[in-house]
Amino acid sequence: MMTQFWTTIPLEDMTTEQWESLCDGCGKCCLNKIIDDETDELYYTNAACHLLDDSSCGCRRYPERFTYVPECTAITPVNIAELTWLPDSCAYRRVYAGKGLPSWHPLLTGNKDAMHAAGISVQGKTVNETKVKYLEDCIVLWPMLDVE
Repeated sequence: MMTQFWTTIPLEDMTTEQWESLCDGCGKCCLNKIIDDETDELYYTNAACHLLDDSSCGCRRYPERFTYVPECTAITPVNIAELTWLPDSCAYRRVYAGKGLPSWHPLLTGNKDAMHAAGISVQGKTVNETKVKYLEDCIVLWPMLDVE
């Protein structure tokens, strides 16, 4: 069995490889979000970044994503506390909050199948942002679901 490094190593002390492996690969961070100017309420949409592969839930250009999408946010141990727009199911948020990883997480299961089966990922649920005229028409609730 793999050592559960996330339970013993503080986020800021993780290697780049350890940190990156915490990402469950759900793709929710790649969804466009809307923040209501009056209420500051956050809304998720099913309009995904044009670099997101809807099938694998991964970025088609991950290593060079900032070249293609300058506004893409790097999730790091330094900024995780500020990224309140990440869903509760996000492994980075969960570990930061001391919740640990859910049973469907790829580090525990060995692949993404359980995550997809639990409905956590964006697989098959998105539309490419380039095809969207009004983000307001794409608001969805499913990205906020947290299993476990």
